Amino acid sequence: MVTAMRIILLAVVLAMAVGTGCSKARDNKPAAKAESKISEISVADVEHQLTAGRLVAVDANGEQTRKKMGVVPGAVLLTSSEDISALPPDKAKPLVFYCANTRCSASDKAASKAATAGYTNVKVMREGIAGWVRAGKQVQTL
Repeated sequence: MVTAMRIILLAVVLAMAVGTGCSKARDNKPAAKAESKISEISVADVEHQLTAGRLVAVDANGEQTRKKMGVVPGAVLLTSSEDISALPPDKAKPLVFYCANTRCSASDKAASKAATAGYTNVKVMREGIAGWVRAGKQVQTL
């Protein structure tokens, strides 16, 4: 009985973590892919390329989401999806933007802003920090 209760409690906690919204999202609809022509990259590919030093992770979440879920270790933290001043000066450097989860569009907005500013290798990790955590990847706490 205790084990069943633990499993149910774990399922509820995970469901709440996955349902965590992005503080910058306007609604609960999935982020529109038509908003930009930015390609997507999986959590596994992001981890592999980060480990190899081949890309820079860019966190487009708000402070509340970062405190609750953490951030991808070493990620550049944007103050908003409109402010890309913290990005590296090398516009050819591969960048992967992420926000809370698949329902958040802050990463799409920031990635589009970066592409418009001349960054040439821009992608979005659609699963966001929730997918990163769900995959058991390490996070940096703030």
